[in-house]
Amino acid sequence: MSSLHCLPAAALVAAFALACPAGVVAQNYPSKPVRLVVPYPPGASNEIIGRALAQRLPEQFGQNVIVDTRPGAGGHIGAELVARSAPDGYTLLLGTAGLITISPHVYPKLPYSATTDLAPVSVFATVPYVMAVPAALPVKGVKDLIALSKSRPGTMNYASSGNGSAPHLCGEQLKLLGGADMAHVPYKGGAAAITDLVANRVQLYCGGIPTVRSNVQSGRLRIIAVTTAQRSRLLPEQATVVEQGIPGFEASSWMAILVPAKTPAPIIDRLYREIAQAMQRPDMQSFVLSQGAEPAALDPPATARQFAAESARWGKVARAANIRID
Repeated sequence: MSSLHCLPAAALVAAFALACPAGVVAQNYPSKPVRLVVPYPPGASNEIIGRALAQRLPEQFGQNVIVDTRPGAGGHIGAELVARSAPDGYTLLLGTAGLITISPHVYPKLPYSATTDLAPVSVFATVPYVMAVPAALPVKGVKDLIALSKSRPGTMNYASSGNGSAPHLCGEQLKLLGGADMAHVPYKGGAAAITDLVANRVQLYCGGIPTVRSNVQSGRLRIIAVTTAQRSRLLPEQATVVEQGIPGFEASSWMAILVPAKTPAPIIDRLYREIAQAMQRPDMQSFVLSQGAEPAALDPPATARQFAAESARWGKVARAANIRID
């Protein structure tokens, strides 16, 4: 009789795990449909791009990827669901900058930890932000805007899509790094903010290109900067905030795939390879660009580094502006 037959049940399970390396698990993965939890409502730009990725993965996986939309509480409901799921690679999270690198600094009590309950797989799309102002505002660039705000103390405002949102912290970063004299006006979503921006009731909005595109094309709004570290493929002629004399300024969003912590590394690596392959497809690249985002395929270590760097930056801004949401 072999020594394995003499082991109690619990020890037998442990011995089998040792005898079957994680690579074997990855080779058999996935053996059933995979669920992608999208913590945003249907029709949101994140959901649209995430669904497009999910539609392309089955050709490589050999298994369906089912999109499970779980909106609510700023995405925290969906994030908690994934954080509490089995770490087996069958439950994925579509994460964003707001959910992973901003929320931990502005919400004192989250139902999940972005650093200990979730593991990064890949940032697969980045969302460049722009600074837009009313066409009637006499500014051509960021330095003009800051100078105007200082010449009109207490009279200029910037809009956001809500307290604690990425556009909110983008405006606060301009105050912190550039010295802009502007007050925050939160709205319930970007559409309402843009309505008041066009009417010059607020003087700045920082957000995704699709949010402002139609009003820029009609001449009612003007883009004065892109807020990414480098120029965007979508607006290659537009200078960044850094290029306009505000060192260290960076603001954008992104879409990433995350899994529950303790998911085996070989499964994470397999997921990354399949995502990277899907993002290299010409049809996927053109679709992502059409949605105002840029295709990407950061590997797990690079994704973790980006999360850490952004978390440090947004934490500093949130503390300086005393942003806390109960």
